[in-house]
Amino acid sequence: MSTAIFWFRQDLRLQDNPALYAACHAGHDILPIYILDEENCDWPMGGASKVWLHHSLTHLNQKLGGRLQCFSGDAKAILKTLCNTHDIKHIYWNRCYEPWRIKRDSAIKTLCTEQNIACYSDNASLLWEPWQVSKQDGTAYKVFTPYYKKGCLYAEAPRKPLPAPKHLNLADLSPKNALTIDALSLCPTRSWGEEIITDWKIGEDHAHAKLSDFMDGGLTNYKDGRNFPNKANVSRLSPHLHFGEISPNQAWYAAAQASAPEQDVTCFKSELGWREFSYYLLYHFPELPHKNFQDKFDAFPWHDDQEYLSAWQKGQTGYPIIDAAMRELYQTGYMHNRPRMIVGSFLVKNLLYPWQAGEKWFWDCLFDADLASNSASWQWVAGSGADAAPYFRIFNPITQSEKFDPDGQYIKKYVPELKHVPASLIHKPWDMTISEQRMYNAVIGKDYPAPIIDVKETRERALAAYSSIKQVQD
Repeated sequence: MSTAIFWFRQDLRLQDNPALYAACHAGHDILPIYILDEENCDWPMGGASKVWLHHSLTHLNQKLGGRLQCFSGDAKAILKTLCNTHDIKHIYWNRCYEPWRIKRDSAIKTLCTEQNIACYSDNASLLWEPWQVSKQDGTAYKVFTPYYKKGCLYAEAPRKPLPAPKHLNLADLSPKNALTIDALSLCPTRSWGEEIITDWKIGEDHAHAKLSDFMDGGLTNYKDGRNFPNKANVSRLSPHLHFGEISPNQAWYAAAQASAPEQDVTCFKSELGWREFSYYLLYHFPELPHKNFQDKFDAFPWHDDQEYLSAWQKGQTGYPIIDAAMRELYQTGYMHNRPRMIVGSFLVKNLLYPWQAGEKWFWDCLFDADLASNSASWQWVAGSGADAAPYFRIFNPITQSEKFDPDGQYIKKYVPELKHVPASLIHKPWDMTISEQRMYNAVIGKDYPAPIIDVKETRERALAAYSSIKQVQD
């Protein structure tokens, strides 16, 4: 049999892996590889992502019987060397959509054509290809609802999931320059790398177990329950989707077959649709991660106060829901979606800090640090993106906390300084009397910080700043 390289990328699984399925169906012996390519990368992975990747590769390697070959460096050069050294004439991979990857992969395909090496690529990451959906005039959508309802849902139905290949014959090759997973040095030396994965099980098998558990117990009441960070109505599948341990197709059809109410199934599918929309925007507007989608925000009068940024990053703002969310992020590599919106609004509107600073911090701290979703979401909350929340929609952290964490359980989990404070006082602990503060071991300014800003005053400041760029535009 001929030997083919299968290049694992954002598809660290055996089930529903279209390019791997095609390679096996063609009868090739498979040389499975992973390349950590930071030489061509404009956006190197953050610390949390690297920790997850280490464990995901370890799980995949176990499923491959210890035969995964890992490399570090320029992917084009590594593939060229492998093909020349082992007389390989076929390379299979699943597509990625980040601008730097598209550019690199195009160069690799050109090289393969020149050297008579066949390349096969497929879609393992999205329900719909970005070029598959467009308006009637052929231009790209910029608003989610028509993109999803008039575009996606009227396009071809998502591909149904594939099984794992029945015959996965691994090539008996041991490339000389291959590295162990440990040698990729993905995990930090400090203990944070082990602490952050405490509540997670990583890898394809665990992703399926989580999907199954969510369909059985979390999908019902998803539409409403997903807004409450202390409820079990979120899937927590985003890191598994990001690294391709499970596909959106598997999640889509699992929901379609679930016994949950239709409104919850429809809502969950639409959230998968938002993920698709983010990739769609990144593909059609590749400057999205660093440039305001709406040019008028180029003139916005941001305030770069490093002290405020540091307090926000550390969860020391004095607003309990903000601090709980930011600590959840740093301690677990994850943040519930509702708090993501609250902390994002607080940073860019109350603190007037550029959204790129929030995007950068999330990029380093999130397991699901996805370039498309991270940049589109930050631009959405900043008001500068496509189909963005209006800039004047400013989340009040007090009322959001009272509404979505009414008993304060989420706050108490991540802000233990306030664990003795009753629910009636926990959302505005600075309003407690001195005797109450002492009674509950939560003295403001000592045990827990005073608010770093006044949300009412900073809301007015944000609205004035927005008015200034509207006047310039007018």
